[in-house]
Amino acid sequence: MARSLYDWLWQHEFWLPPGITWEDMQESEDTYYPQPRDLLLSIPFALILVVIRCAFERAIALPLSTKLGVRDKQKPKAQPNPMLETFYSTRRKNPEEGELLSLAKQCDLPVRKVEKWFRLRRNMDRPSLSKKFSEACWRFTFYIISFFTGLAVLYDKPWLWDHRECWTGYPQQPLQPSLFWYYMLELSFYWSLVFTLPFDVKRKDFKEQIVHHAATIFLISFSYCANYIRIGTLVMVIHDASDCFLEPTKIFNYMKWKKTCDSLFMIFSAVFLISRLVIYPYTVLYNTYYYSMEIFQPFFGYYFVNVLLIILQLLHVFWSCLIIHMVYKFILQGTMEKDMRSDTEESDKDEERDKIREKEKNGITYFSNVTSNGYIQRNASEPLNNRAHLANGHAKER
Repeated sequence: MARSLYDWLWQHEFWLPPGITWEDMQESEDTYYPQPRDLLLSIPFALILVVIRCAFERAIALPLSTKLGVRDKQKPKAQPNPMLETFYSTRRKNPEEGELLSLAKQCDLPVRKVEKWFRLRRNMDRPSLSKKFSEACWRFTFYIISFFTGLAVLYDKPWLWDHRECWTGYPQQPLQPSLFWYYMLELSFYWSLVFTLPFDVKRKDFKEQIVHHAATIFLISFSYCANYIRIGTLVMVIHDASDCFLEPTKIFNYMKWKKTCDSLFMIFSAVFLISRLVIYPYTVLYNTYYYSMEIFQPFFGYYFVNVLLIILQLLHVFWSCLIIHMVYKFILQGTMEKDMRSDTEESDKDEERDKIREKEKNGITYFSNVTSNGYIQRNASEPLNNRAHLANGHAKER
């Protein structure tokens, strides 16, 4: 059974253009082609990256956040309540209205206090600012290393300058050691992101992140097995270019350096929109869809790799819409809006709303006290003021 599945999966019709078989991809002493078994190395490399990341965040990023003045916000803690805590940990963290009413009756508390308890409890589980800073520092460090590694590997490769060279001699394109290690670096990093996804800061586009990581891993893995190495390296360099500006933007935002953050955000927006909406479609999508047809006829691998590339492009469009919206807000307001992908504390708005209500309530009470006291004072002093003094010194009742 397993052997039949293995033979079916590795049919050359799936992976290679018409007329090419696995026998044509036999290695020699001087020629090495990508082998699927090589991808297994990315798993231990990913675990090594996770260890390096933990050490980096603890030894470098956290102390750096303290020196740069990144302060964690003091969050009010929810009062201990075993019944609400049990519901929170076993049922759900955000109860519906009917559940709030039921819990309020069981705890003999007002509904608003129960609702506020869950809000405070959820915020206790949200990541601190120093954690966000540390994650941004790690990603920034990696993207810088990865981007310049990609440039160093590709600067003398002909397909970086002439995209038709991606298909010259395909699929019999030998794998160079520098390209192998560049691939392993990128694939290991995305595997490490998948491993740490449950522990990282959860953002509003969490589902899109999962789709992005899965599509990226599948794309890198498939492109390696089918020897789309040249087109794969272009995809990785294009993606790393804008990410190099995204992470420092977040870092300066956490540091409250608003002007630097706003400037970097505008640079990131320009690089992202140009690289993902202009360079990527022409260099990659048009290249794989049109230029490749000059070398071979369509086959399963051709359609599959194009589907993965289009999924990435749809995600580019999704994130571009968010960025354009933020740029629009920036132009109108003159300052950058909070990251729309961030999972901000929900209590910010709710607490402000509660404070406004309390102020309004206190304001009404104060106003009523002032007006009532003023009325009493006016009535008390009215007899004294009801006399009009005449010029001859006699007083006359009004």
